[in-house]
Amino acid sequence: MRTKWPPIQLGDKKIEIPLIQGGMGVGISLGGLSGAVAKEGAAGIISNAQIGFREEDFEQHPFEANLRAMKSEYEKARETAPDGFIGFNIMVALKNYEAYVRHAASLGCDIIISGAGLPTDLPKYVDGSETKIAPIVSTNKSANVILKYWDRKYKRTADLVVIEGPKAGGHLGFTKDQLKEYDEKTYEEEIRDILETVKSYGDKYHVHIPVVLAGGIDTKEKVEYAMNLGVDGIQTASRFVTTEECDADIRYKEAYLKAKKEDIRIVTSPVGMPGRAIMNPFMERVMEGEKFTPKKCLGCLHKCSPAEIPYCITERLVAAAKGDVEEALLFCGADTYMQDRITTVHEVIESLMG
Repeated sequence: MRTKWPPIQLGDKKIEIPLIQGGMGVGISLGGLSGAVAKEGAAGIISNAQIGFREEDFEQHPFEANLRAMKSEYEKARETAPDGFIGFNIMVALKNYEAYVRHAASLGCDIIISGAGLPTDLPKYVDGSETKIAPIVSTNKSANVILKYWDRKYKRTADLVVIEGPKAGGHLGFTKDQLKEYDEKTYEEEIRDILETVKSYGDKYHVHIPVVLAGGIDTKEKVEYAMNLGVDGIQTASRFVTTEECDADIRYKEAYLKAKKEDIRIVTSPVGMPGRAIMNPFMERVMEGEKFTPKKCLGCLHKCSPAEIPYCITERLVAAAKGDVEEALLFCGADTYMQDRITTVHEVIESLMG
């Protein structure tokens, strides 16, 4: 596909179409979606969050099941796109974060994108591999903290930086008050500050660190706006949910198509962070104060107390991936309500970047 935007160069690796498909867990962006995106020339990203949920022994041995599924889903994506750019999104908040990162790097993935916490020791975990690393940041403060730490402790910098804005789906790197404060103009100032910070570390290491903007970028006009701010590419996730190639159940995709603007709300997840999701009977009961005791702790988050949380995030995201949409946590982007049909990965990328 032809695009007027130049590729993103990451040392010896290249993303031909400067678009990253955002990682979506549990089970939404696996080998099927990421492989299809990479085949088109963009970056396909597998979410490793509880990726082994379909494995027979997942409830007994979730860690081992996740490791096996990471390998099989990566191989599936690589089979579809042998020369494509394929990576993993791995959340800092996960238990066994280090092991997952090391495993992903050992598989030979092109990049690891990491947020939901500060990935302070990510450089150590990929040392000796050719895997690139990219922190997700939402504010200039977090960009400064991460890049300064990597510079001082590891004498290196990021290969790429993802800025995730307030219109993103899923977990958000903002407080609820910040989400109220930020509008397009005020967040534009934050983006410019982050770009300056990233450039300063790029200058120090005599490299250009590409920056990708994420959060509500779902039309060609928004891509144009983002690129004119000075970023090197964009990341989009929700637009890919309603594609034929997306790994989610058809009922999950249909929930996106049925959603109205007023159905999309900011909720608080058991992780303790605000997130954006589609309201459904389950989430209405949660917001009314009802508590759902986990059936079994699956050890997904290192800061989780099963006795205190309102519900188990793994249980409810697995329900979403399997199509039990009435009892699920349905993460989505701010403008999901604008999607009105099942499309294809090729059509989505063409509509944004063509």
